[in-house]
Amino acid sequence: MQIDVENPSSLVSYLRSTKRVAPEEMIASRVLVGGVSNKTVLVTRRMGDAWVIKQALPKLRTKIDWFSDPARIHREALALQYLPELAPAGTITPLVFEDRENHILAMEAVPEPHENWKERLLSGRVEAHHMMQFGEILGTIQARSIARRDELSAIFDDRQYFESLRIEPYYAYTAQQVPEAAEFLYRLIDTTRATRVALVHGDYSPKNILVRNDRLILLDHEVIHWGDPAFDVGFALAHLLSKAHHLREYRDGFENGVVLFASACFSQVADGEVTEDFRTRCAHHALACLLARVAGRSQMDYLSEGEKQTQRRAVVALMSNPPNDIVYVLEQFIRGIERHADH
Repeated sequence: MQIDVENPSSLVSYLRSTKRVAPEEMIASRVLVGGVSNKTVLVTRRMGDAWVIKQALPKLRTKIDWFSDPARIHREALALQYLPELAPAGTITPLVFEDRENHILAMEAVPEPHENWKERLLSGRVEAHHMMQFGEILGTIQARSIARRDELSAIFDDRQYFESLRIEPYYAYTAQQVPEAAEFLYRLIDTTRATRVALVHGDYSPKNILVRNDRLILLDHEVIHWGDPAFDVGFALAHLLSKAHHLREYRDGFENGVVLFASACFSQVADGEVTEDFRTRCAHHALACLLARVAGRSQMDYLSEGEKQTQRRAVVALMSNPPNDIVYVLEQFIRGIERHADH
C-alpha cells in the first residue's frame, strides 16, 4: 500500500485500513510546514485526541542534496518511549503508534493554543524565563541519562543518523566548503566520535520547541543518540547567537538569554560532569554550528546572504584561536560580527 500522509484521502484510507480509527470516524488533516526531513500532518478527530503524524523522507527538503534512511523515524519513536522519564514533566508529547513498514509514527498533538518558539523569538519576544526553561530541559535530560548510563548507553548506541544528519552535512560538508576551517572541524569530528557521556538530542533548537501556557514543549527526536552532550549545548547556542546577529535591536536580550540558558543547563548536571573540557567542547561546537548554519547543507532561513558572509568571516577568524568558554564565544562572536559587518 503506497501511503502519502500529506494526501488526505491516502491518509484516511491508511488510518481506517490499519484500524487506527473507526470506519465511521470523521477526521480532518492539515499539513504542517517548516520541517525538512519528514512529511508532517496534524490530524483532528471527532472521537479522540488530535495527533501529529510523521512520515520520514529519504531525500530531505533542502536546496543542496541531502539523503538519509527513512528508518530514522523509528529512532524518534524509541526516544518517545524514554524521554517522558528523562525530561521535566509535561515537556514531551506521548507516542501514539509506530508503523515500521511505512516509516510512520504518530504522537499526541500539543493542544491549541500554542506557538512555535522560533517564530516568537524572530518577532522579538525574547523572554528570560523561556531561556531558563530551555536550559533546564536540556540539563535535566543530560543529568538523568547520565544516572542511567548503563541502561541507556546500550539502547541509544547507534549513531548512524547523527552521522548522516549532523556530522556529514554540518561539519564534514562545511569543512569542504570552508577550507580554512577544515582543521578545526575535522579535529572536532574526531573528538565528538570519541566522546560518549550522555544522551544527546541532536536537534535541540527553538524551531523544535512549542510554547503552551508559557511552558516549553520539546519535539523532533530522530537524531537522538548516546554521545557528547556538548553538541546539544553548542547547537542550541548557535541558534540563539545567529538570532542575536540577525535581530540587532533585540541583541541584548539574546546575549542575556545565552547566559541564562547555559547557567540553567549546567545547574541541572552534577558538578563533576561540568568540567573545563566539557565547557571547551560546548564552545567549540557552538563555533562549528555557527559556521555550518551559513555554509553547510542546512542553512539558516532567516539570515540574508550578507549576514551569512559576515557570520562566516567572524567565526572563521575565531577558529584560529578558539575561545574555551561560552561567555567568551558570546563576547567574541558579537564583537566579530560587528567588526566584519562593514567588510
